Amino acid sequence: MQSVSDIKENTEPLDFNKIREDFPIFRQSMNGSPLVFLDSAASAQKPQQVIDTIREVYENEYANVHRGLYKISELLTHRYEGVRDIICNYINAANSHEIIFTRNATESINLIANSFGRSFLKKGDEIVITELEHHANIVPWQLLREEKGIVIKVAPINDIGDVIMSEFEKILGPRTKLVAVSHMSNVLGTVLPVVEITKMAHSVGAKVLIDGCQSVTHIPVDVKEIGCDFFVFSGHKLYGPSGVGVLYGREDLLEKMPPYMGGGDMISSVTFEKSTWANFPHKFEAGTPAIVQVIGLGAAIEYINSIGLKQISIHENNLLEYATPKLLNIDGLRLIGKSINKASVLSFTLDFAHPHDIATIIDRSGVAVRAGHHCAQPLMERMDIPATVRASIGMYNDYNDIDSLIEAINVVHEIFN
Repeated sequence: MQSVSDIKENTEPLDFNKIREDFPIFRQSMNGSPLVFLDSAASAQKPQQVIDTIREVYENEYANVHRGLYKISELLTHRYEGVRDIICNYINAANSHEIIFTRNATESINLIANSFGRSFLKKGDEIVITELEHHANIVPWQLLREEKGIVIKVAPINDIGDVIMSEFEKILGPRTKLVAVSHMSNVLGTVLPVVEITKMAHSVGAKVLIDGCQSVTHIPVDVKEIGCDFFVFSGHKLYGPSGVGVLYGREDLLEKMPPYMGGGDMISSVTFEKSTWANFPHKFEAGTPAIVQVIGLGAAIEYINSIGLKQISIHENNLLEYATPKLLNIDGLRLIGKSINKASVLSFTLDFAHPHDIATIIDRSGVAVRAGHHCAQPLMERMDIPATVRASIGMYNDYNDIDSLIEAINVVHEIFN
């Protein structure tokens, strides 16, 4: 499994000016300055190619999918289903029918909790997560614990933000039935050793779910190489539209799992006495799907493929390496998360100002960053802080954006000192 540090340095550099031109939002200014968008970990901006695809479907091709016996519906159904192939190739899944469409990654995790969890876990069974997790990979398991009496165990991290693998291994045991971990932390940028984690989990008979919301945008993902049983991500962080998420699941597991929701399109037959289910993936996709959003996600992945994710990774890593010493040179700034295995995210605090104040002042310079706990309150508690400022890098950022961030932080410094 590749991490940022594994990617070859001889990959062709990005045509940054061309990429920047592809994102229409950067044609505007913000507060009298060019927009510097450093909040891609929350949601990425959309290239013109995705916007055009969505508009084209609504203007020329829209119909409901799967149900129509007329040409426009058949054509759109073929295009919609073709996105499974695009995603299958992007994450190197074995079969496109292992790709399930959801509303977002949160729903994908909840699908696993409610379908796999309710069916195959019993009182006393254990789920292992880490201190790095987003609330979306904590709360569904807590709900399942209330219902089924399962046990949640939490693997600790060290002060720089790496999972302590020796402690992780100690937590695993014969009652461990599921390991659910982030591939990349949305707060610290830490990239977890998911191949090693998966092997450890499988050695005790546990299944593995990987939250890939952050990683799929920044580093190549190969679910075969990882060996995981489930992998989830959302479209809006991948330069695609909101309202669509993805669940990859191993074929043999999806076959055994019951539906998550009931309704149209997920059934084979319905009577008042009994209903039978469609085959997967459709048995997990009740109701009219997010047709245009799915097609927009396919366009986003094709856009990434046209550039090359390896090239994007190198570009973003260069920006990370450029920004880190500049941030550390600012008096009173504490960088949160210093793992050598990290990508694209810089979280920090200033001794003399609250993160919300910092982000508000930075915005006056046209620099968009996020402040808060980033849906990771247990991680904040572990790091002994209430919140951070988070600057997260996308393919459209450049060295000038980093310089603008540093200048804006220096303004904060001047105001408070």
